[in-house]
Amino acid sequence: MTWSKVWYGIGDFLEMTFGFLQEDVMGNVINYIFMIGIASGLLFWLFTQKKLSDKAANDPNQLK
Repeated sequence: MTWSKVWYGIGDFLEMTFGFLQEDVMGNVINYIFMIGIASGLLFWLFTQKKLSDKAANDPNQLK
């Protein structure tokens, strides 16, 4: 077995594995999944930051 057969085999496997990401198979679904994930993470972070900021504002023993 030659090295070119090994690398072509790896390339063919990766091409087959990631073939579902092609435009005609999946469309924009992967984009919507990423958008929802990023928006959810942003909202979670903002609400957590608001809660922690309110807690810090009410604590008289904090360092400033």
